[in-house]
Amino acid sequence: MSAMGGKRTFDGSSYCMAKPTAANVTVRAEVRLLPTSESGRTNPVRGSYRPNHNFFGPDDREMTVGSIELPQGIDLHPGQSIELPITFWWWPGLEGQIYPGREWRIQEGLHLVGIGKVIEVLR
Repeated sequence: MSAMGGKRTFDGSSYCMAKPTAANVTVRAEVRLLPTSESGRTNPVRGSYRPNHNFFGPDDREMTVGSIELPQGIDLHPGQSIELPITFWWWPGLEGQIYPGREWRIQEGLHLVGIGKVIEVLR
């Protein structure tokens, strides 16, 4: 277990194991997947996507999970952006970190695949 209550992965990083609760935070955000040429994904995202969200920088391994639900029939390809709601699983480390204009790293494990930007806090 990490200091934040998450589990450790095989490479020593940690992730939040919070379960969805009424205290979860939903935002309207712009999500931009990095182009494949910038070490982003090679395949598009579709449907439900639950990457790690890192609000603390490239060297920090404390992350939370966020649920991104793409509308049916919509694919988000590397290099593209989309505006949509994201629900973050709440944990104490997020306190004060989510506000309009805030950018964060979208990761698959330790691999950076995109950038998010909060447009509006919905709840």
